[in-house]
Amino acid sequence: MGERTSYEPGTPCWVDLSTPDLDGALRFYGGLFGWELEDAGEEAGHYHQALVRGKRVAGLGPAQEGGPPAAYWMTYLCGSDADEHASAVKAAGAQVEFGPMDVLGQGRMLVGQDPTGAMFGVWEPLAHIGAELVNENAALSWNELLTRDVGAATRFYGAVFGLAFENLPDTDASAYQIVKVGDDIVGGIGGMPDGTPPEIPTHWMTYFHLDDVDAGFERARELGGDLLGEPIDSPYGRFARVQDPQGGVFSLIRAADPAP
Repeated sequence: MGERTSYEPGTPCWVDLSTPDLDGALRFYGGLFGWELEDAGEEAGHYHQALVRGKRVAGLGPAQEGGPPAAYWMTYLCGSDADEHASAVKAAGAQVEFGPMDVLGQGRMLVGQDPTGAMFGVWEPLAHIGAELVNENAALSWNELLTRDVGAATRFYGAVFGLAFENLPDTDASAYQIVKVGDDIVGGIGGMPDGTPPEIPTHWMTYFHLDDVDAGFERARELGGDLLGEPIDSPYGRFARVQDPQGGVFSLIRAADPAP
């Protein structure tokens, strides 16, 4: 089972979608994953919690005024003190885009941009611990930074969060690094895939697990999404990148051996 009640600092603990068409996104993701979608109300800007078996797995909210015109998924790393993390982000040569700020008693957060250009969040949990279910059908299973400078990214996240790294077996250190908190594998940092257009920014990729991933690919198309390439079979599972109708990119995977 993938139920969670807490996360160690530095572990990806939450993902949410910012979208210019919230109603369209709710239809797409509700249809794709069968999520129960719970509106947090006007005070929260109609931010929605996605639930599986009554447990939080992701968030969806309307794009902020002046934000990017396309939808995007944000990865949040668990934080122990958002104010201290903000100072550490700046000391490591990166930017805090907004925050730290309180979020209705649920936690404290900030959004930053790392030195390689990727946006990321920090979530200091209070009542909201992050995803309550992972590595199960329709839930988060992996978070991966895709960057044009793996070395700069590992130096930054190591300095800010005390993360450790090790080479993916049979790959060069500059190609892919496994991210670890203590002895636990919590994510990855890899180079941009060959052929990635230069206008595609460095970004954190969100992977959602589906037991029947090929049926998920077809549902995504039927709901107005696109596959950004043919599905790939790898030692870690069968997966493909998907773009939702508002432009948000994520991955669907049938993990071969989901992380504990």
